[in-house]
Amino acid sequence: MQIHRSAHARSFTVLPNGLLQDRRLSYTARGLLADLLSRPDGWREDGRQMADSSPQGRGAVRRALKELKDAGYYRVDTVRLPNGTVRSEAHVFDTPQSAPVVPRPASGGRGTGGAVTPPVKDPGQEPTLPDERTRAAVATLFRVIRPEPRLRLGEAEAQALAPLVTQWLERGSSEAELAQALIPGLPQPMHCPAAILRDRLRRKLPPERPEAPPAPPASYAECGRCHDPVPRPGICRTCAGLGTRTVAVGSGARATPRGVARARAALRGRAQPA
Repeated sequence: MQIHRSAHARSFTVLPNGLLQDRRLSYTARGLLADLLSRPDGWREDGRQMADSSPQGRGAVRRALKELKDAGYYRVDTVRLPNGTVRSEAHVFDTPQSAPVVPRPASGGRGTGGAVTPPVKDPGQEPTLPDERTRAAVATLFRVIRPEPRLRLGEAEAQALAPLVTQWLERGSSEAELAQALIPGLPQPMHCPAAILRDRLRRKLPPERPEAPPAPPASYAECGRCHDPVPRPGICRTCAGLGTRTVAVGSGARATPRGVARARAALRGRAQPA
């Protein structure tokens, strides 16, 4: 068999050989998987639409999707958005995310058969009950990216980005600053919004804000006993028995009787009938 391949500069898809040669899948399932992986991220098409645009029919497409789901290449999640809306979100993988043990007869042996498990990509464990900080960061992220429809994320993807968003918020960034860092200049086409957001959140993370400088010390000290101003911490000369306290009577004391007399005259004039 001679294999002839062409060099493509655009409009092509790279697929692993393990996917195309996975003999657990029918040729219909493998072809359907290759078709799905050639679509841009965010493509929305259900099984009925797939069947209506292919010659196999709905039954064949339904069975192919079940094969892909059982092999770990296809998954449908039900997610709840921050506004309470519930929707289904399909995920297509070029590496099986979970695969059952498939019994296969051992060639040339007397046993009943062996078990062959294809390589499995560990998707990681995601928290099922996010804390309050994570929920606040997820809600903030959804509000920030809402104006850009290409930045469509699932709940699990947003929770994975929540620690980075929390760092931005803890460093005093506003939602407007987050939007300015995440939305402008997006690549075209965009295949993985979560990866782009993760890169920008890490690369553009603002520095920690410096702590406020301590308050300057008072320009004077008070006596530890009478609380009069003193040139340096301690007690004044009077409290130390080294002098007497001098009370200065200023112009205010001399003006007090005159002010009292004027106030009384004003009150008497106001009390007189007009």
